[in-house]
Amino acid sequence: MEARYVEVQKAGGPLTIVNRTVPDPAAREVRVRVQACGVCHSDAITVGGLLPFVQYPRVPGHEIVGIVDSVGSDVPQWSIGQRVGIGWYGGHCGRCEPCRRGDHVACQNASIPGLTYDGGYADYVVVPAEALAAIPDSLASAEAAPLLCAGITTFNSLRNTGARPPDTVAVLGMGGLGHLGVQFAAKMGFNTVAIARGADKEKFARELGARHYIDSTATDVSAALQKLGGARVILATVTDADAMSAAMGGLGYKGEFVILGVPGKPIQSSVLGLVLQRQSIRGWPSGTSIDSEDTLKFSEISGVLPLIEKYPLEKAADAYERMMSGKARFRVVLETGS
Repeated sequence: MEARYVEVQKAGGPLTIVNRTVPDPAAREVRVRVQACGVCHSDAITVGGLLPFVQYPRVPGHEIVGIVDSVGSDVPQWSIGQRVGIGWYGGHCGRCEPCRRGDHVACQNASIPGLTYDGGYADYVVVPAEALAAIPDSLASAEAAPLLCAGITTFNSLRNTGARPPDTVAVLGMGGLGHLGVQFAAKMGFNTVAIARGADKEKFARELGARHYIDSTATDVSAALQKLGGARVILATVTDADAMSAAMGGLGYKGEFVILGVPGKPIQSSVLGLVLQRQSIRGWPSGTSIDSEDTLKFSEISGVLPLIEKYPLEKAADAYERMMSGKARFRVVLETGS
């Protein structure tokens, strides 16, 4: 059996559609017939050759939703016909220190679809069984796909902070991550503050559930947050180091500055609040497959969904360029037609 795969044949090369023989799953692996795959900014790692361990040709994509098509041996928990998802977490080694301590998403030899093995810009993908998450029936595949990366990253990071409703949570940025972060924070019962550039985004922020809006082009972000009593958590979803640095002074007592976006240069912070008010700065990855299931269940219950733009698989190059342009509202998703 042959199927379509959108591969990067060398670092920095174009996305090219090819026909390949569909592999069978090995022991403890599952083959999934892809229905939808989100196009994430992290896919630039593969397309641009930003990390040395990526081997080519490689098929990008780590926001995958599809139907189990074939099951290898020693896979008791999944069966043909189930609808499943795969996110950034694509398996773990079980040998490194984080794995031995049960922190599988921090595996130092992590398996990641689209980076260490072929991802979801394709009709089929073969993945380790532990990477699969069940998809609730009520969630459409194209809407569920971004929840497996942008969704889990915002939801899982927030629920693992020390914040408790009705604490103040500020979401820095209103893009692909931020528009989900605002929704999750509001639905969790936090006093939600959206921070973005321009007064024109305020209406949208409030529609997503924000009680407060800060226009970073017209207001000192840190001062505005302090007027609200200081933020218990600031979720930094942007990749702008200067914007992050400008917001850190808005933390309150035991405030946590949680970095989700990866800036291209160092961020700066005064240490006075960190010391005297027990504040902290830390990063957060995404989560494992069970965290994906929790994210999807919460989204189903609460109605949190991404805003998406859909493209057919054969338009993968256009979809990728749309995402990289920063003009997409807000997540781009490929559909295979399956």
